Amino acid sequence: MKRIDSAKNQKVKDWKKLHTKKERTKTNTFLIEGEHLVEEALKTEGAVKEILVKDEGKIPPDLDMSIHCYILSEDAFSAVTETETPQQIAAVCRMPEDSLTSYKRLLLIDAVQDPGNLGTMIRTADAAGMDAVVIGDGTVDAYNGKTLRSAQGSHFHIPIVKRNLHVFIEELKASGVKVYGTSLQNGSAFQETAPIGSFALIVGNEGAGVDSAILEKTDLNLYVPLYGQAESLNVAIAAAVLLYHLRG
Repeated sequence: MKRIDSAKNQKVKDWKKLHTKKERTKTNTFLIEGEHLVEEALKTEGAVKEILVKDEGKIPPDLDMSIHCYILSEDAFSAVTETETPQQIAAVCRMPEDSLTSYKRLLLIDAVQDPGNLGTMIRTADAAGMDAVVIGDGTVDAYNGKTLRSAQGSHFHIPIVKRNLHVFIEELKASGVKVYGTSLQNGSAFQETAPIGSFALIVGNEGAGVDSAILEKTDLNLYVPLYGQAESLNVAIAAAVLLYHLRG
């Protein structure tokens, strides 16, 4: 256990850099804040590298001896965290290996820009029992702080992998997985499609939707009908409706 009092300490500077995608990619680590996220991370063997606390009483009981623990002063802790009211505990975590072990039920995400939407969809995919979330090109970083907070710990429950969706869809179809796109144009209302054991659902950018070139590769495109006067559904809400319907 080490104490750090200065916000200018090199460790503090290094941790603060983890708020950037560049540093996360370089170090293959990311920063989480708050008791709930730290608790979820600690349930995954090997996920947590370092624990940062503002108060010694916040150190988790029975902490694995391989995890380095630091007690930070108010200034040092504030310099590391980005939430307005941090919960006196944070952790540096290792990114999991980018690997897929099952292709039965997948959520594919094409160019979604809002980190809150991405986090909500990761959490929904986790809740719906998906095998993985597949992140396509142009999508916001899955380890962005807001994405992590929106997902509420689901990063530690479900694989999140990056793939070129154009190529990956061909792999899925070759493996016998039915691929559904989402589109209001040339699509079918989701209620017209029966639940299915194995599938991949693609959702897209908040404004432009799924890339038209990707939609041309799907087996079928679906949409959620709008019965009121709203112009559209939030992408995360639409994803939730469709995932739960398709899995049955």
